[in-house]
Amino acid sequence: MKAMILAAGLGTRLKPFTDHHPKALAMVHGKTILQRNIEYLSANGVTDIIVNVHHFADQIINHLQANNNFGTNLVISDESDEVLETGGGLKKASWFFDDGQAFFLMNVDILTDANLRRMMKQHHDLKPLATLAVSDRTSSRCFLFNEQSQLCGWRNNNTSEEKISREGEVIHPLSFSGLHIIDPHIFSLIKQEGKFSMVDVYLDLAKTNTILAYNHSGSLLIDVGKPESIVEAEKMFK
Repeated sequence: MKAMILAAGLGTRLKPFTDHHPKALAMVHGKTILQRNIEYLSANGVTDIIVNVHHFADQIINHLQANNNFGTNLVISDESDEVLETGGGLKKASWFFDDGQAFFLMNVDILTDANLRRMMKQHHDLKPLATLAVSDRTSSRCFLFNEQSQLCGWRNNNTSEEKISREGEVIHPLSFSGLHIIDPHIFSLIKQEGKFSMVDVYLDLAKTNTILAYNHSGSLLIDVGKPESIVEAEKMFK
């Protein structure tokens, strides 16, 4: 299996560490979060990984080379000229997913023990365009799903702003975990160019395509995006 780790972000929430380092190299119990996610993917059957880089890209590249890519077949997608956000970064790396097989996409600053093999089995059984890992927890933004776990929209819980793709559905809000499984057919459907978010892609494509939730409530999950969350992550992950 293949995967992409999104590691190009500026990591502004993790200052002052990210004034001199990429967030991917933040440490949790002696391991970078990038190493932890490579090992997490590898333990769940992923053999080939592409990592996008922008902020202090050379530090990430040197870290990977010094550790023999942590035992995986790994390549770099260089966004040094311009960070392309989640959607643009994935589209730039689309060449890597030319085997027609569904692949994982994950944010580097998410740590979780969600069962990826179970998530992939659901994806293979139900055959949606994409499967989004979600859980029932409090967050500033959430995806909205109907009774069939199909994506219907998005909500900002702080401002009450909503973007609805499917009208008239019973809505269940669930918080996104920064982990996706995507069918490569999506690349022929993405209309956006340049810098854009996968959230916008999903909300656009959900109007006519099936994008499903994988609810992993009960699994460990933390967004290692702030200095205080490093402390919490060290309590959760050894």
